Amino acid sequence: MQDTLLEKEVKRMGKQKGIFADYDPREDKIFRIIDNDGKVINEDYMPEIDDETIVQAYKHMLFFRTADEMAVSYQRQGRMYTYPPCIGHEAIHVASGTIMREQDWLVPAFREVGIMLLKGVTLKEIFLYYMGNEEGSNFKKANHVTPISISIGSQYLHATGIGYSVKLQKKDELVFTSIGDGGTSEGDFSEALNFAGNWKVPVIYTIQNNQYAISVPVKNQTNAINLAIKSYGFGIPGVKVDGNDFFAMYATYKEATEYAKAGNGAVLIEALTYRKGAHTTSDDPTKYRTKDEEQEWAKTDPMLRLKKYMDSKGIWKENEEELIEKYKQEVDKQFEEAENMPPYKLDDVFQYTYVDMPDDLRRQKAEYEQFLTWKENRK
Repeated sequence: MQDTLLEKEVKRMGKQKGIFADYDPREDKIFRIIDNDGKVINEDYMPEIDDETIVQAYKHMLFFRTADEMAVSYQRQGRMYTYPPCIGHEAIHVASGTIMREQDWLVPAFREVGIMLLKGVTLKEIFLYYMGNEEGSNFKKANHVTPISISIGSQYLHATGIGYSVKLQKKDELVFTSIGDGGTSEGDFSEALNFAGNWKVPVIYTIQNNQYAISVPVKNQTNAINLAIKSYGFGIPGVKVDGNDFFAMYATYKEATEYAKAGNGAVLIEALTYRKGAHTTSDDPTKYRTKDEEQEWAKTDPMLRLKKYMDSKGIWKENEEELIEKYKQEVDKQFEEAENMPPYKLDDVFQYTYVDMPDDLRRQKAEYEQFLTWKENRK
C-alpha cells in the first residue's frame, strides 16, 4: 500500500511514528495526554519535562489569566480601548512560548498575549497598544516579534514571507503564528498555506479553535470534519490537539519544531480550546451561546487540569492566593506606567511604513496637523 502524505513526511524526519502520523486528522483523531482530572491517559507521548518547568508553566498561566482579567476591568473603567480576552487559551500560549527560542519569530494576531509575554514583550507595551499609543508596537526587549495584526488572517501571510526569507538566508530560525477558527475562512489563510507547502518554509501554524468566530460557531464556518484536515490540501502535515492540555500542546510543538528545523517545511496545528470570555470587550457572548455550554467546557479548563496533575504528583507547594496578589501588584504597576506615558509623537504614526514617505501620507500628515492646530485653538 502506498504511504500517505503524513507517513512520507514522518519518514523524512527519520521516524516511523510520531504525533502527526498517529493522529491523522482524516480520522478526526484528537491528540490528548491528560484528561479533565489531570490524569495521564497517554503515557507513550508524555513529554520529558521536569517538575520545575511544569510548576513554572502553571505560574505563567496564572499570571496571564490574572493580567487578562485585570485588562478587562481596566477597559470597563474606561482606561483602555477595546480588548480581546485570552482567558482559556493559556495552555496553547505557555506551551508554544516555552518551546520557542530567542532567535525564533513570533507573528501574532490579537489573542496571543501570553505568547508575546513569554517572548519578551512587556505588559506595559501591550497596555500601551490598547490605549492607542504607537509605543505599544515598539517591543524594546523582544527579539523577532512583529506588531499585532488586527486584520484577520494577514499574520499568516507575513509569517510565510518571513519563513521564506529565513529559508533563503539559511538561518537557524523558526516562525510561529496563530489564527482563530474564523480566520480559516479568510483567503489569507489558504494563500499563506499554499505558498508554505510549495516553499517548505519553517513555519509552525496554529489554529486556536475556540469554537466561535465572534458569534459564528465552527459548524457554520466549514463542512470539514475538523480544521487540521485543511493541511492536506496544501501538502503539509496537520494534527488536531486538545488545546487545553498543556502536555499535549508542549509535545506537539516540540515535534513540530524538530520537523521544521530538519528542513522539512511547515506544519499546521489545530488547538481545540474554548474562548471563556467575550470575543472582545465590545461583544456579548450571552447572545449566541448558553450557560450549559460554558459550564461543560469549564470542565476542560487548562489551568484546572494542570493543577490537578501537579496536586496528584505533589509538586505544587505555592500559596496561590499570595501569588495572585503579587501578580496583581505587578500588573497594576505596569498599567500605571503605561497610563502615565506622555503622548506619542505624531511622526511615529506616519514615519515607519515606508523608507521614503509617499505624497499621499505627507498630505494626510499635513491635514492632521491642521486639525490638531484647529482643535488647540478652540480651547
